[in-house]
Amino acid sequence: MNRVYIKTYGCQMNERDSEAVAAMLRGRGYRIVQSEDDCDILLLNTCSVRDAAEQKALAKAGYAAQRKKRNPDFVLGILGCMAQNRGAEILERLPDVDLVIGTQKFHQVPGYLDNLRAAREAGLPVGASIVDIAEEEGSQNTIREHLVPEDASAAPQVSAFVSIQQGCNMDCAFCIVPKTRGDERSRPMEDIVAECRSLAERGVREITLLGQIVTSYGRRDYTHTDGVSPFVQLIEKIHAIEGVARIRFTSPHPRGFKQDLVDAYARLPKLCPHVHLPLQSGSNRILKAMNRPYSRERYKEIVDALRASRPGMYFSTDVIVGFPGETEEDFLQTKELFEACDYDMAYIFKYSIRTGTPAAELGDQIPDEVKERRNQELLEVLRRNSERRTAALVGTVEEVLVEGPDKTGERFTGRTAGNRVCVFDARPRLVGQLVPLRITRASVSTLYGELVLGEG
Repeated sequence: MNRVYIKTYGCQMNERDSEAVAAMLRGRGYRIVQSEDDCDILLLNTCSVRDAAEQKALAKAGYAAQRKKRNPDFVLGILGCMAQNRGAEILERLPDVDLVIGTQKFHQVPGYLDNLRAAREAGLPVGASIVDIAEEEGSQNTIREHLVPEDASAAPQVSAFVSIQQGCNMDCAFCIVPKTRGDERSRPMEDIVAECRSLAERGVREITLLGQIVTSYGRRDYTHTDGVSPFVQLIEKIHAIEGVARIRFTSPHPRGFKQDLVDAYARLPKLCPHVHLPLQSGSNRILKAMNRPYSRERYKEIVDALRASRPGMYFSTDVIVGFPGETEEDFLQTKELFEACDYDMAYIFKYSIRTGTPAAELGDQIPDEVKERRNQELLEVLRRNSERRTAALVGTVEEVLVEGPDKTGERFTGRTAGNRVCVFDARPRLVGQLVPLRITRASVSTLYGELVLGEG
């Protein structure tokens, strides 16, 4: 009873948390399997950003709990943001769940599973479900393990997520994250650099730094030096690591883009020219209601400054349509700014009520059909932008980091520095290498090309 399958919902932070849990479990002798049908233990790492995400995970857990009728030894655990948000309330709906583990307790999962396994193997009656959603000082330092492929012949890991900061103090009116992830907490800089160095020694070429508000890293723990923030200092140290070819980060806040970070794009070539810059709304009135401490004018200044610092910069964003009280004029201001910023990618969400957030108490909720129309209008703008931006790359030569076989297994895939997915023919020896790729064809989100000068 040691085969574990982890299903992850939500953001890259959740993906990183799941990977760390998997690595810790493998270190305890558990097997990480690739199919839910093959597991003895199913762990659902959940998301609470939208109600639909919670309902999807609850439905999955309810379906999985039916396995206990056939196999009483089957273990079902719910981890992460929904566990933190709902706690023991989950057991009222799903009494057969064995584990409910919050966002600051991921590192305790192996120990709790050991206890459950020992009881079952000894034939002892299993007691009440385990619920642990307590805060734990220093928990941000526990997400540091990386999963190493069991098969030595497997393709090397080319890119890796590194968690540098957890929690959020921003208190946006629509957001449940401060409740599910806790207050802002940063890891020691030397520990992060050591982790990145270790990854580089294993062949990782691209590092993505993760945090709820990643640009707030270390602001209470380190001092600005010559006007350079702790976050930029960290990027500089990672930039100096031999073997690291690319650095990315997500998710920042517009407030974090001071001049030192803008200038970093001009002087640090490993810092990829791709920025995920959440907008949320292009209306100053709605931004104020959302408790977002910037204006539409300041946001556009940041976009323009970044493009001036690094020509050819690529942008992605988050936008919420249908926030309570959003008028047609408010939406048109968002659409206007959305078009002006010329995004390459965007995550457009229809506002959903999250109980426990200030926005949930607001009146003037927007009808679903209005949200849907506004959502579709922005998606159409995005489609046109993406088609135009990718079409402009046809005939150019882009530097691509080869990641491995594509989903078909017949070709290879990689990404440009601007985070565009590419598909091409290559040889396995090029995995992990930066190669020149001539773009021959483009779809809305994918580039197709051929290696230059017979490479591969």
